[in-house]
Amino acid sequence: MTHTRPTHFPAGSVALALTLGAALCMPATAQESDFIPVTDEMVQNPDPADWLTWRRTLDHWAYSPLEQIDRDNVSGLQLVWTRPLALGIQEGTPLVYDGVMYFPSPEDITQALDAATGDLIWEYRRPYPDDLNDYIPFPSINRNLAIFGNYIFDNGNDNYAYALDARTGEVAWETQILDYRRGAQHTSGPIIANGKVVSGRGCEPEGGPEACVITAFDPLTGEEIWRTRTIPGPGEPGDETWGDIPFEERRHVGTWMIPSFDPELNQVYIGTSVTSPAPKFMLAGNDEQYLYHNSTLALDADTGEIVWYLQHVVDHWDLDHPFARLLLDTAVTPDSDAVEWISPRVRPGEVRRVVTGIPGKTGLVYTLDRETGEFLWARETVMQNVIAEVNTESGAAVINQETLFTGADQERFICPSLNGGKNFPSGAYSPLTGLMYYPLHNTCAEMTSLAEEPSLDELYAIDSRIVLPPGVENAGTIEAISVETGETAWKLEQRAGATSLMTTASGLLFGGDTMGMFRAYDQETGEVLWEVSLGSHVTGYPATYAVNGRQYVAVSTGGSLNTLSISNLAPERRAGTANNLYVFALPE
Repeated sequence: MTHTRPTHFPAGSVALALTLGAALCMPATAQESDFIPVTDEMVQNPDPADWLTWRRTLDHWAYSPLEQIDRDNVSGLQLVWTRPLALGIQEGTPLVYDGVMYFPSPEDITQALDAATGDLIWEYRRPYPDDLNDYIPFPSINRNLAIFGNYIFDNGNDNYAYALDARTGEVAWETQILDYRRGAQHTSGPIIANGKVVSGRGCEPEGGPEACVITAFDPLTGEEIWRTRTIPGPGEPGDETWGDIPFEERRHVGTWMIPSFDPELNQVYIGTSVTSPAPKFMLAGNDEQYLYHNSTLALDADTGEIVWYLQHVVDHWDLDHPFARLLLDTAVTPDSDAVEWISPRVRPGEVRRVVTGIPGKTGLVYTLDRETGEFLWARETVMQNVIAEVNTESGAAVINQETLFTGADQERFICPSLNGGKNFPSGAYSPLTGLMYYPLHNTCAEMTSLAEEPSLDELYAIDSRIVLPPGVENAGTIEAISVETGETAWKLEQRAGATSLMTTASGLLFGGDTMGMFRAYDQETGEVLWEVSLGSHVTGYPATYAVNGRQYVAVSTGGSLNTLSISNLAPERRAGTANNLYVFALPE
């Protein structure tokens, strides 16, 4: 069945227009009678057979307890089904519940598929306003979905949050967040945080500060519960960090990736992006802080209040910090041979609740106490030259003054490039090894500042030509790093750029690259145990699930802005950009 709605419905209304396709569908009555509503407990502790949120769990480990596919038999994986996806930028993640896969295709197309066979159950295509492309760049990106109760949740690029009936694909409610002509862009979907539908979004400069918001909605009604701006206004904490810039001219502190969530602390963790323009001499000067850009924010899930923040770096080069935050409990024993910046307050061996990982394009690992935001330690991975050091008391970066712009038409050699040492491809964690695994890129750029004053005609006001770092031949890296000590356990380098990763309880690490290869690695050593060529950039986030006792591994390919740019660094390894979904399993 294909379900559509008129372009504009009142908030909370239900779209009833259905185009029947019974030959492609399970009987609706059977689906409805068998469907068990999803609870907070199920989202927070999913059945091993399911993949219920972006990285399977709200701590963003991307770790599955399934172990049918293991080191000994993974070489026998075979393709069991595949489906083409809609055209557009493709970075989707399967959501799997009780044998049904819900997939977010580009252009806000959601499909429900039989997860064992790939057969279509229902499809929802969200109509776009005719002039959407005049206001929103790249409206096709749709990274993830959420599930709760009987509903599948997403954000439309027409600036609506909406819910679909998971059994039929009918629109259950939709709530306008902002006028799409006012600059917010939804490239990612929400999470479920103790019964609230929570998400961030990118915000285009023309939307001003009011477009840069994180929101929470009631999952049953679509009623907005809270809205938090990432740019402070007059009288609010942080207002003074923008100097003399009028509130309405503060722009582009986005939250365009997916937040993580700690149910016990009831805190949402999300990262923020660069300002527009990026060079701060064009705003109130290079010495201001411009909160809350390039920060980790911890928000109270009930109110949206910012409980604590840590700003990683004042950004002049579009090296934003919106990526996944890993949540885990670990002994904190940073090794001074591997970790350059360690807080003097760290007591080696003390077990802490931490938020860790690589939050930004600079490629630095940061470990913070997730209850308080206290800085614990940080270290480099890829080559970078913008941060001279990290203040070990506060965690704030000290900028390399030679990389700053002070006027128009200045050239600087910057590492990493705006493509990042880290970008949207996500890392993973395994409790088996205590290691976090990250896909990284070796990039630098010859950057030029383009203007003296801010203008809506210039997004970042920099021009950039991406190159490999001096003396480096390989664009891609996978690095395995101890969450306890910060030491590198192993590191693989390759010509092609690396993309998102996933771990399993059988000791496997799955991941792809811009050459179109999808591989299974040994978590402990990095040894390649299986690989297949998919012919196109592996841009989607892998997932694994089980149906009737059989384990499956799913991944998707396509084109993305980041992988297209990275692939130019290894043109002899360039792959296609076809949007397809692939599912593998062992022979029956």
